[in-house]
Amino acid sequence: MTYLNKALPVLAAVLAVIAVWQLESARSGLLITDAMVGATPVTVYEPDQSLGPTLVISHGFAGSRQIMSAYSLHLAQAGYRVVAFDYEGHGTHQVPMSGDVTSVDGTTRRLVNQTLSVLRWAAATDTSGQPIGQLGHSMATDVLIRAALEADQPQGPIVALSAFSGAVTATEPENLLLIAGEWEARLRDFGVDAVQMIDPSAGESQLIDAQSVRRQAIVAPGVEHVGILYSQTAQVRALDWMNAFYERDNTVPPILIGPWLLVLLAALVLIGRQVVRLPVGQASNPVTLRPWQFAACVAVPALLAPAISVLIDIQALPVLVADYLLVHLALYGILTVGLLLWFGARPGAIRPLAALILAVWGIAVFGFALHRYGANFWPAGPRVLIVGVLLFGALPFALGDAILTQARPWWQRALLRVSFVASLMIAVALDFERLFFLVLIAPIILLFFAIFGPLGRWTAENSGPVAAGIGLGVILAWALGVTFPLFSASGAA
Repeated sequence: MTYLNKALPVLAAVLAVIAVWQLESARSGLLITDAMVGATPVTVYEPDQSLGPTLVISHGFAGSRQIMSAYSLHLAQAGYRVVAFDYEGHGTHQVPMSGDVTSVDGTTRRLVNQTLSVLRWAAATDTSGQPIGQLGHSMATDVLIRAALEADQPQGPIVALSAFSGAVTATEPENLLLIAGEWEARLRDFGVDAVQMIDPSAGESQLIDAQSVRRQAIVAPGVEHVGILYSQTAQVRALDWMNAFYERDNTVPPILIGPWLLVLLAALVLIGRQVVRLPVGQASNPVTLRPWQFAACVAVPALLAPAISVLIDIQALPVLVADYLLVHLALYGILTVGLLLWFGARPGAIRPLAALILAVWGIAVFGFALHRYGANFWPAGPRVLIVGVLLFGALPFALGDAILTQARPWWQRALLRVSFVASLMIAVALDFERLFFLVLIAPIILLFFAIFGPLGRWTAENSGPVAAGIGLGVILAWALGVTFPLFSASGAA
């Protein structure tokens, strides 16, 4: 082992400690408590001193209250009382989303009602006597604007990140800041349109303060739809907007959740390299394939899995497109393993302890860090059963992938990942109306490969691909089960 290999785990451990210290420092001086508003989980962030007005923060589609923590912590450190919550079907909320997702009177209506209940609770527990302000991202922007227009209380300021809403007019809402990422062209255009409802000559960054309406559309540089959640510029401008409405001047530095979370997660992956290489098994020889055989293992599952899976519509799991994904993953894995066996591949022995170590590191250690600082990673309520059912698809897929990628050059591993995502897009093309939400799953799959792929590869090097496949299958089922929203088409509209 080289000097670098010996020093790398120590360096990773040091970086992990520094990252945790920075992330915990962002929470220092705050009283952070969890509560329930009916069936809605909320987290309240309160400064130790000089408690100011209350702000309600809501997340976007497939998000959770943790993913909004940069804004929650920043505004709370500036003296505001912040209430963040999980929408139905998201985070740890155990009631699925329901209703017609294409109709304002369907799913949107339910989410507006939920937001109104949180606003009433926030007002009832507020001690400042000021109107309740709101901040939301993406899907939440339309919901919170509609809720603000219906609320039986004075309107507070609204900060809308990556916003789009048909409820915005020239006179409502009265106080609105729209922030879009530099790389969100359509949403930037919506922000300009919202300002031009008042002044047709207005452009980005121009503040419109006409009679009772105050509105501005600005750009967060260098970010897109997810990056805006960690944008320092957006944090500062959101605080400035709230301060202007409430006539406060408290300013604090922006919270660097995003960069330090990336450092922590990268450090945990590097530490995991040593953990999964503990002497708990013996690696098997990599599978040897001729070029045409490897090409068949790439192309056949990618083409056949979507062609067959779209014909199967079981609709049993209360998660958007989870039933389809279960079938797709299972067929993809079965086809891959079947081809490998046909070509004479012998994956080697099962090493249960190695698989367990990989799964525990990915879920208990890496997952705990992600859950505390970045996004929900805990399967509450029905999600526990969903994770168990998804194993029937995730295990065959991950097993085939681990066997096929063992000791392959990087470009072949990349080709295999791209081919799988392409197969999902083929499915979307074959049944766009039913499977559109697979488009939103693709980034989750790529993120899974980027983070856990190396851990699986190191496990395979040490204990064989079967152990790696089992461990990765468990992690994949868990990640999919906790990430995508619960949805019940039969629920009340």
